[in-house]
Amino acid sequence: MAEKFDCHYCRDNLQGKRYVQKDGHHCCLKCFDKFCANTCVECRKPIGADSKEVHYKNRYWHDTCFRCAKCLCSLANETFVAKDNKILCNKCTTREDSPKCKGCFKPIVAGDQNVEYKGTVWHKDCFTCSNCKQVIGTGSFFPKGEDFYCVTCHEAKFAKHCVKCNKAITSGGITYQDQPWHAECFVCVTCSKKLAGQRFTAVEDQYYCVDCYKNFVAKKCAGCKNPITGFGKGSSVVAYEGQSWHDYCFHCKKCSMNLANKRFVFHQEQVYCPDCAKKL
Repeated sequence: MAEKFDCHYCRDNLQGKRYVQKDGHHCCLKCFDKFCANTCVECRKPIGADSKEVHYKNRYWHDTCFRCAKCLCSLANETFVAKDNKILCNKCTTREDSPKCKGCFKPIVAGDQNVEYKGTVWHKDCFTCSNCKQVIGTGSFFPKGEDFYCVTCHEAKFAKHCVKCNKAITSGGITYQDQPWHAECFVCVTCSKKLAGQRFTAVEDQYYCVDCYKNFVAKKCAGCKNPITGFGKGSSVVAYEGQSWHDYCFHCKKCSMNLANKRFVFHQEQVYCPDCAKKL
């Protein structure tokens, strides 16, 4: 006697009919869909015996439901990446992992020209001047807080201007008496020697190097006839009746005693100590 060949669930005879074997049992297609079919995680409907099924880590999809979570392209026959409980195609995975542009907030993908500054990144064409809105791209710029300025706007808005040429000082400037100068503009009025880092003297808003001050401006000592510069030895000056002396040259004509900060007698354009003056 032939063994009965019935559906495990509804007991219908399966002889000559299509059936599915599941967990060691035979069942008709209707009972398979009702009792055995896996549920698609995408559409939440059973994956019937006549449907193609995709299986990944205890999750099941109809092959037509197995799509990229971003672009919705079918992945049934494509490579894919599972990330944060989402299924992504390779292209969208690249975009998902790519840094976002600070300007347009879209991903910066391989091949895009970009600008990076202190961990923040922009598409090249999204990196613009905060003032004139022109593209800075890979050109020079100046950061100011959260803003970025092209060279022209930064000079107009923030840079100090040289008191001599009135042009912006972008680097290498110097300051004297709270006034800004280009180093190449701060020069001796006579010989044009650069004065930055050098000793110089200011006379009535004119600036002189040491040599030019000695030769053209400094008063001559009535004693030694050399310039009184105010530099180094002899920086103290004695002035009387329109004449000037180095303090070390101000001495008695007769006895040569130094009279700086002492009483003296001025007679016929000469300086005498009180004792020698009595003998005149």
